[in-house]
Amino acid sequence: MIQDLNTNYSSDEINGYIDKFADTNVLVIGDIILDEFLWGDVSRISPEAPVPVVEVNQETKMLGGAANVVNNIYSLGGHVSLCGVIGDDNTGLELLRTMQEMNLNTDGIITEPQRCTSIKSRIVANNQQVVRFDRETQKDLQPETIEKLIDFIKTKKEKLNAIVVEDYGKGVISAPLMKALRDVVLDSNIFIAVDPKEDNFEYYQDVDILTPNQHEAGAFCKVKIVDEKTLIEVGNKMIEKLNCQSVLITQGKDGMTLFEKGKDPCHIPTKAKKVFDVSGAGDTVISTLCLGMSAALDLKTSAFISNFAAGIVCGEVGTSVVKAEDLKYSILSGH
Repeated sequence: MIQDLNTNYSSDEINGYIDKFADTNVLVIGDIILDEFLWGDVSRISPEAPVPVVEVNQETKMLGGAANVVNNIYSLGGHVSLCGVIGDDNTGLELLRTMQEMNLNTDGIITEPQRCTSIKSRIVANNQQVVRFDRETQKDLQPETIEKLIDFIKTKKEKLNAIVVEDYGKGVISAPLMKALRDVVLDSNIFIAVDPKEDNFEYYQDVDILTPNQHEAGAFCKVKIVDEKTLIEVGNKMIEKLNCQSVLITQGKDGMTLFEKGKDPCHIPTKAKKVFDVSGAGDTVISTLCLGMSAALDLKTSAFISNFAAGIVCGEVGTSVVKAEDLKYSILSGH
């Protein structure tokens, strides 16, 4: 049976740990994406086809994918480095320029000339996403690129608390890279957290925590999550098959459920008052979770505060991040 999660910390104590995020050091490795949003209004249907005509009045571009995790950690006050790959193109240059303007280290970003930098373009009309179109490369990295990424991580190893693996299925995360990553952190206190891609679960053996959504978790276990029984079956099966220490299954409007090896599962009800858009919510969850653990909070309490952070971003349209002040206010107010 799944019990609701209860933390032993008061709100004031938790907020004291959020202040300690400034003393943490996290490295993010994964697929770097530029998120583009075209905002507008719809007042008519096209005479050419039965589709809405969006009159665009604003355009925004944001860090996406692994870069959005970096943006979340940065916004919450943690120290963060990004490791990944871009193409030799204007989109890649724009991502580098944005990060440099934030005073973020870009030394771990490798350029592969034959790739294109991933960009996801979303058209949003009347606060509703109408369509998304992607331009990207999905092939595996060259062996020498993997070696460069791992060499960069080795230079950061001594100061790291955690490594976040952000897998969007664009080719950065692979079996050779994950093996090399596990070898790097061997005999250290660095924990590895993975935001997984449905097709790549076999890469994530022996990590500390996985944060799949319920669709990804169910697909891996070939069990559709429809109730508490199937949820427990999937959570336990993931820990057994992947030999990971814990799994946090996110469930959208139904919150999230934490499974730890050798412990009873616990559920965390959602804190979102209204769910407008789940874009980037998984990035926010894993960012806050890792910062909490890096600041010496236990896993359950770290998951507890990540749920508050997810509730904030789900109340916004488009990719967004959480500020430490907003997270502390949310915890103090209880929503």
